Amino acid sequence: MKQPAPGRWKRWIRRLLTVGIMIICIAALAGATYEFVSGRRDARRFPQEGRSVDIGGFRLNIHCAGQGGPAVILDSGLGIPAMGWDLVQPDVARFTQVCSYDRAGYGWSDPGPLPRTSLEIAKELHRLLHNAGIPPPYILVGHSFGGFNALVFNGQYASEVAGMVLVDSSQVDEHTPSPAMTAGEKKEDAETRLLARLYPALFHLGVARWYLARDPTPLPEHLDAGLRYLILQPKHFRAMVEENLSSAESSEQVRESGNFGDKPLIVLTAGVSRPGHAQLQRKLVQLSTRGQQIIVEKSAHLIPFEQPQAVGNAIRSVFDAVTGAHR
Repeated sequence: MKQPAPGRWKRWIRRLLTVGIMIICIAALAGATYEFVSGRRDARRFPQEGRSVDIGGFRLNIHCAGQGGPAVILDSGLGIPAMGWDLVQPDVARFTQVCSYDRAGYGWSDPGPLPRTSLEIAKELHRLLHNAGIPPPYILVGHSFGGFNALVFNGQYASEVAGMVLVDSSQVDEHTPSPAMTAGEKKEDAETRLLARLYPALFHLGVARWYLARDPTPLPEHLDAGLRYLILQPKHFRAMVEENLSSAESSEQVRESGNFGDKPLIVLTAGVSRPGHAQLQRKLVQLSTRGQQIIVEKSAHLIPFEQPQAVGNAIRSVFDAVTGAHR
């Protein structure tokens, strides 16, 4: 049989490559159009909750409701903007002022300086509350990583903290530091940073939006859509990555923050969790001579979404203990 000439093979390869490139370009254009249209629609649908406050070179978003004091300050878990408290905040606003806020890079807040450790976050929150005109003392509520931030805030500004609720908070024994990073840890950090650099492209091409849309949640539709809109921002992903990369340093800052004295403290612990989790959480109770642990049955880690009433009840209990002590 006659063999095809070498030039013929080259022409076929060029045609295949051309078709492949055209398909990729069409897919990229379709994805970018999808993201642009969806992003514009979401921006109109979800206007800013709260107000932007300059804290010295950049602005943070704070959303307050209710009146009275002491004010309750809500700090979210890793990767969750202030909107994540929307199922909790209205109930608390019935008996005192309550403020949720977007950490730097989240929600409607500007990106902040590195590293994103709990100490840096606590200092930024302190400036935010001062510049926003919200006087101390405060009842701090920290979910997950937000618990680290609350404990460090108390260590820095103990006289301004009246009580605390830790909502399935991170615990320092979960982040045992090693003298030096292993090769595996260095590789994982490098991969995380690479993903953070690639994310803007995934965002602008609509890949990130498509990926998130694959996973339905039990949240109310409006809240679910609003959280997706905020989480899809490239700045949000970068902030989340930097907080995660600084978690070991944040853990050490928590260790150095001391205890809580005799201030009212409630530790809410997820009832649906891995073995040994409740025991680790019980160590948090020992930070205060007035500490109490409550197991939230039928809830996993995301208690503010799964059992918001339990969070509201705990805040009310600490509020009553604080105000009762000053009568």
